Amino acid sequence: MKTRAPRLRISPLTLCCSVLLALFVLAAALGRQLLPGWDTQDLATGATMPGAGHPLGTDELGRDIARMVVAGARGTLVGAALVALGSMAIGNVLGLLAGYRGGWVDAVVRRWADLLLALPALLVTIVVAGIGGGGYALAVGVLVVLTSPADIRLVRSAVLEQRHRPYVEAARTLGLSELTVMTRHVWPNVLPVVVANTLLNFAGAIVALSSLSFLGLGVPPGAPDWGRMLSENRTLLYDNPSAALAPAVLIITAAVVLNLLGDRLFEAFLDRGRS
Repeated sequence: MKTRAPRLRISPLTLCCSVLLALFVLAAALGRQLLPGWDTQDLATGATMPGAGHPLGTDELGRDIARMVVAGARGTLVGAALVALGSMAIGNVLGLLAGYRGGWVDAVVRRWADLLLALPALLVTIVVAGIGGGGYALAVGVLVVLTSPADIRLVRSAVLEQRHRPYVEAARTLGLSELTVMTRHVWPNVLPVVVANTLLNFAGAIVALSSLSFLGLGVPPGAPDWGRMLSENRTLLYDNPSAALAPAVLIITAAVVLNLLGDRLFEAFLDRGRS
């Protein structure tokens, strides 16, 4: 008698978050091609309430808010994705070395991570970006470095748990090199936790970069970015509330969606490990 494999159950909340994330990715990849003309100005129109032809109204320069928020997905999400992926890369390399090698390598990496964790990431980014002229690339680079310590500690802890498992001892007995054992045997077993944590970092990076753009330290003025739009349109709450509320809602929605998916992914990997 054959036993059926358990079906993968996806909750309605997870499905809804997945659909929203897919829409965000689609907007970031093809939004400017599907809805061009976000930078078209109509000074005679100015800020108007939502209506025919402008579902979210216009800003004080007469630009269509709906087209701007779709175009702004690229700048907001791509930068945050680079922060999350860059932090993951640093965390994987240093965490693997520290957890597997131990000794002085572990001590140096831990002290480096502790030093960076002691720094207020957003405040340091504001200072560095302000000194460097508020460049977007500089802000992304600083956030990559300051986000990586949490990934380093996470990967190190996971590797310490795996290091003395029988499969690692078997790989060593076969004479495999340390690099092979780390990359082909240990790393795949800690990767699920890393992927789940990367989604959480993605959400945090969206909020951090939007905060910098709101303060004028991210993208240049007039660029389609949710944080910059929220800053520039906050004075239009009486003329067209959608101009400020739309990017704010999208920032919150993207962060919540990524946090929920990250938590669900971690629970799924945890359940699989228990089974």
